[in-house]
Amino acid sequence: MELQRVVVGKRSVLAPLAVAVAAGKVLEHVAELCRRARSVGVPVLHCTAETRQDGLGGNRNARLFAVTRRAGPPQPGSGAFDVHPAVGVEPSDFVLARLHGLSPMTGTSLDPILRNLGVTTLVVTGVSVNVAVLGLTFDAVNLGYQVVLVRDATAGIDDEYVDAVYENTLSLLATVTTTEAVLAAWTP
Repeated sequence: MELQRVVVGKRSVLAPLAVAVAAGKVLEHVAELCRRARSVGVPVLHCTAETRQDGLGGNRNARLFAVTRRAGPPQPGSGAFDVHPAVGVEPSDFVLARLHGLSPMTGTSLDPILRNLGVTTLVVTGVSVNVAVLGLTFDAVNLGYQVVLVRDATAGIDDEYVDAVYENTLSLLATVTTTEAVLAAWTP
């Protein structure tokens, strides 16, 4: 989720988040999970957040949106909204972009696609624990999905806060595990 150049790359609009992703080797863990998922037939879905050049259709009702607006829209053709190349996208993957909202369940085809694929359990990776991971977890649980959060394949700002959210909120809603454990479960 949201492992895009504009979010976690060198020119991130949220530089502290990009630092947290690099420090935790999140891109490497997610890439490894995606490769294994594909090899055992588990669908890979990349949920991205985008804005139009003119900003139309996007939210304006939270400070987070103002921060990203101040950075200005990425230049057309820059690839800023692309999934980070360290993770990669394969032809079998789904890439679901949204123009508004804080969770990929809002304003996308994520839920119907998951249901059409027969998915009942989501293995969640990406950023940020502060907003999108938290929002997706609530939305998915409310829609009846089992949620597995890969702790070392997610990141947020700051470490103490992220630890507290995992301990006091996310662990009550989802199974919290590691990349190593998921890879072991997905042994071909």
